[in-house]
Amino acid sequence: MNVIDTPLTGVKLIEPRVFGDERGFFLESWNARSFAEHGLDLDFVQDNHSRSARGVLRGLHYQLENPQGKLVRVTAGAVFDVAVDVRRASPHFGRWVGYELSEANKRMLWVPPGFAHGFVVLSESADFLYKCTQFYDGSNDRGIRWNDPAIGIAWPLAGITPQLSGKDAAAPLLADAEVFA
Repeated sequence: MNVIDTPLTGVKLIEPRVFGDERGFFLESWNARSFAEHGLDLDFVQDNHSRSARGVLRGLHYQLENPQGKLVRVTAGAVFDVAVDVRRASPHFGRWVGYELSEANKRMLWVPPGFAHGFVVLSESADFLYKCTQFYDGSNDRGIRWNDPAIGIAWPLAGITPQLSGKDAAAPLLADAEVFA
């Protein structure tokens, strides 16, 4: 696999080795030994799967206590996936990276603890899978507004009004959010 450093220290874009022929393809989406060889020695405790329609935007989410690291990928469709550094002491605080993850490119993104995460669906629908290093804890679930001008995420919406949950629509700006020290 190819592990690519991003401009945000700790966030990694991962391109698995894909073996394909006329029958289809095979790839390893997780191999503890291979990932550890690339500095990603991770223990996962929870797997999640969501399906969303075009224009659904989920995020930007993080857990303040017991923060989750997430290894994310798309098995059907395409999304624009985003990580935002929400560690106040980080030199990259408030900066973001975003990548298209799709059924076609088979890329994955490692979003470490201390980062908010979100995505918008680019295809008719998308199946989004993520492995988490901590269990979900609703009492520690936090968010920041998807369109905070101080962050300036360049979401590829092309005239689409994103569909948001009530919670995401009401999320605070980064300046007003509870974040990591």
